[in-house]
Amino acid sequence: MTWNPANPAPQTVENGSQRENKVDVASHAYLELSPYLQLLEDPDLEYRFSDILRANIQGRFKTVGTESPNFGFTTSAWWVKFTLVNSSDKPVSRFIRQDYPLIDYLDFWSPLPDGTWQHLKAGDMVPFHQRPVDHRLFLFPVQVPAQSETTFYMRFETQGAMNIGLFSHSPLDLTNMISKEYLALGVYYGGFIVLLFYNLFMFLTVRERTFAYYLIYLASYGLYMSLHNGLSFQILVPDYPLLANKALLVLLSISLFGGTLFTRAILNTKVIAPLADRIAYLLQLASLATMLISPFVAYHSMIVPLATLTVFLCGHMVVLGLLALSRGTGTARYYMIAFTALLMGVLVYMAKTFGLLPHNFFTQNAFQIGSLLEMVLLSLAVASRLNELKHESSTDALTQLYNRRYFNDQMRIEFGRAQQQGQSLALAVLDIDHFKRFNDRYGHSRGDAALKAVAGTLKATVRKPFTVCRYGGEEFVLILPNATDSDVAVLAERVRRNIERDTSGTYDLTVSIGFASMDSANFACPEDLFIAADYALYTAKEAGRNCVVDYRTCKARRQADCSHDASSGPLEGMRRQGIN
Repeated sequence: MTWNPANPAPQTVENGSQRENKVDVASHAYLELSPYLQLLEDPDLEYRFSDILRANIQGRFKTVGTESPNFGFTTSAWWVKFTLVNSSDKPVSRFIRQDYPLIDYLDFWSPLPDGTWQHLKAGDMVPFHQRPVDHRLFLFPVQVPAQSETTFYMRFETQGAMNIGLFSHSPLDLTNMISKEYLALGVYYGGFIVLLFYNLFMFLTVRERTFAYYLIYLASYGLYMSLHNGLSFQILVPDYPLLANKALLVLLSISLFGGTLFTRAILNTKVIAPLADRIAYLLQLASLATMLISPFVAYHSMIVPLATLTVFLCGHMVVLGLLALSRGTGTARYYMIAFTALLMGVLVYMAKTFGLLPHNFFTQNAFQIGSLLEMVLLSLAVASRLNELKHESSTDALTQLYNRRYFNDQMRIEFGRAQQQGQSLALAVLDIDHFKRFNDRYGHSRGDAALKAVAGTLKATVRKPFTVCRYGGEEFVLILPNATDSDVAVLAERVRRNIERDTSGTYDLTVSIGFASMDSANFACPEDLFIAADYALYTAKEAGRNCVVDYRTCKARRQADCSHDASSGPLEGMRRQGIN
């Protein structure tokens, strides 16, 4: 729109005190305008543009100089004045860019040849289609006539942080900048989408609540950042500025809520740090309260407490990470690095928001830079958590040996490998002698301690590539790939002696061991190999316990007792007898 004041357009030649603020754009395709700005604060929102043109008001403009035009949270409106010089013989076209998109109302005045002023309106509380250029940031096209100076005016008003970041671009420079900008945004949000679907898939696969909490955090934080940098306002809700503003507060609250849930779950803070966990829970409730209140309260009334809550929550998350790290939690290492990166980004951005740091590319994008680093590093934390879950699902809680589930899976793998590669595979089954009697006499607590002691000796005696598993109760199994009968006999005897020695005087335990190998017979499946080793164990117990028996030896000794069919051997006889 245009407006014709009673007074004519101001003279393009400035007085001497303001000459230093002029800049020749003819020789600059890109230019930061901060050093050339003059600002006027309007604390009571009383000035109109016609007032600004009066001589007494003109004298109140102050040069910014090297200071950053960043005023934090303020209720004042700010008027901006700058003069562009074109020393060339041709008109120069430029775009003025305001790089902070969370300004509620932004007005731009440029002089027209007939002495009137063109008035352009923008802002994130103004419908998107009213912007002069369809872009997530605020862009204003201007033309500076040849061999002339032109003065422009802008008015900033917002309920949030007042950050003025103005730049001048040639059309080509702006095109190049936008191309790189959207490439970077594509990489940034592409990473968010990949992580979102990855964690959704992991949640549907393992049904672990940690992944659900991370999904809440990722989705809300990604949407918040897209609104924060103006992208979602441009694409999703261009005609609903109030909705976009309210969504900023709600999404930030949800991301704080989800981030706290995720932190408490992945670090298991309820167990390792109960007091700190309760504090986190209270902060989590506070973020939930802000989420519920935000749609009904003015933006300015909510943004300051919510920004403060963000700083406190991020700081407390780092404290939780340090506590988990001090207790040796594996996931805490990745978490600590990730949230430290985010915290630094948040602190830098918040310091800029409160006016403590200048507004520039780094401080404006510190939030996104920190979140990008956090996003990558947290994926390592989630992977670490997945490994922990996998370890927990395959580990016996009492002895910390592999459990029966792992044994069944690993046995199938090793048996198939041995068949394909023509290698040997042996299996030893170990049982603690008279353990039921031990439990009845000393109680289950001491029985558990005895099982741990036997497991400790097994772990110390049996080394990789061999595998020790707790099969169940007082029974253990050893998977021994590429081991001959003589190798297994030596190892089994060493295990038997070490357990007897290590428990002497404390638990006084002995063990019986039976083993079989694929060299002993033509086994059709892993179960047949286990039955053979278990039969050897059965024979060792019959022989008086505290000894090692080889299936090859006992097979010949008991051939007649196990089966009437000599070709089937004792395996078929054991199946009929139900021995396993």
